[in-house]
Amino acid sequence: MRILNKEEFEQEKDIIRTKLKEENIVFIYPTDTIYGIGCNAMNKEAVARIRKIKKRGNNPFSVIAPSKEWISGNCRINANANEWIKKLPGPYTLILKTKKECVAKNVAPGLDTLGVRIPEHWFSGFVKEINIPIVSTSVNISGEGFMTSLEDLDNGIKSKADFLIYEGVKEGKPSRIADLTDKVKVIER
Repeated sequence: MRILNKEEFEQEKDIIRTKLKEENIVFIYPTDTIYGIGCNAMNKEAVARIRKIKKRGNNPFSVIAPSKEWISGNCRINANANEWIKKLPGPYTLILKTKKECVAKNVAPGLDTLGVRIPEHWFSGFVKEINIPIVSTSVNISGEGFMTSLEDLDNGIKSKADFLIYEGVKEGKPSRIADLTDKVKVIER
């Protein structure tokens, strides 16, 4: 696995954009909270790779949405959701009903909902630029501790990811989840 800093990533982002569109790449990236592992959320083979890497059954993944407009175009927005969307970018994952298929079916198998977030982090600008939703899940084997630094990156994950964008130790915790499919239900982690 290659480790890139922000500057190296910026130099290679055109190549990475092409690989995201054409290949099944899986990578680790920083957010405003912790490190995430992701891929092109519309690529079912790449999503399957992440499920295998994390040893995660059919539990749904969230995505980093390219923009608030992408969220509005693909998800059902009620009054409660509107208020939460105004808080983006930020450390929130919003669970919304989808209007149409906007990600691979294995992102949220059997569900008509999707967790969406827009981190308050420079990486969200890249996601907006490429206009592709990116799977957003913590870097860990399901049920184990999440990655906040290179020292706690699981070796099994490290050996299977294509690259890592590293910017040092993260002091955050996973994003706060707000289920907005009916009445607001905030899930603390």
